[in-house]
Amino acid sequence: QVRLQESGPGLVKPSQTLSLSCSASGGSITTNYYYWIWIRQTPGKGLEWMGAISYSGGTVYKPSLASRISISRDTSRNQFTLHMNSVTPEDTGVYYCAGRYFRQLPENWPTHPHEYKYWGQGTQVTVSS
Repeated sequence: QVRLQESGPGLVKPSQTLSLSCSASGGSITTNYYYWIWIRQTPGKGLEWMGAISYSGGTVYKPSLASRISISRDTSRNQFTLHMNSVTPEDTGVYYCAGRYFRQLPENWPTHPHEYKYWGQGTQVTVSS
């Protein structure tokens, strides 16, 4: 059983870059067919899938966010990291990391906790000057 834990700054200033890490314990993020996901909940858009990194390191992002986010991983630390630049107050919300087995890349990514095998506690991010 994998436990996921988000970490990062709770407060970020507009235009800055946000970096959030998700540390996994109890299982490897390189386990075959597992994908590791960032989802956020904002007042404006509710639960929103942001992007994912696969067990082999491939990434996919929500098109509307793709220009300013990236996901990387550090397999030695068993963690993956979200980077989002040019943040605005509309990026304020709770950010979750999650994981799930996918035999194939999904065309539509789940957005709710019950659709994932692993789901972190979430971390509040506030973008404010």
